[in-house]
Amino acid sequence: MEPTGEKTSGEVDIYRDTWVRFLGYANEVGEAFRALVPVSLVRASYVVATAYVSADAVDKGKKAAAAHGDEPGQKTRVATAVMDTFVWQALASIVVPGFTINRVCAATLYLLGRTTKLPLPVRKWTTTAVGLSIIPFIISPIDRSVDHLLDSSLRKVYGHNEKEE
Repeated sequence: MEPTGEKTSGEVDIYRDTWVRFLGYANEVGEAFRALVPVSLVRASYVVATAYVSADAVDKGKKAAAAHGDEPGQKTRVATAVMDTFVWQALASIVVPGFTINRVCAATLYLLGRTTKLPLPVRKWTTTAVGLSIIPFIISPIDRSVDHLLDSSLRKVYGHNEKEE
């Protein structure tokens, strides 16, 4: 979704249309590997994802500034673009998927420990595989849910009623 940034047809958005987009999934991969790696690496994955979210928000602010030039209300449009992008990305790329994968992995490790006699390393690798495998399935529902949440709350506050895709 292109929350409030201006995008012309054919323009490539490096934060949405290139490999850079995958940096937003760093924390999800970190959470999937939590059972196998030091917690410092999981935290580092959140730093990468947060840097991605912040860079995307700044980029959308710059695009809004360029699109609105010296028009009245330009500063408000820029601030709205930055805030909308940052909040949307923080929820859709970091908070909700990170929590989801963390809980799915924790439940998987717990259930494997209670219901199988698999050795701990096998349970940990299985947990990581489960965490990684759910990433493609949770992206779209989370994105739509965050859209709905913001459309019915924050976006009503600043009057952003139409979605720009």
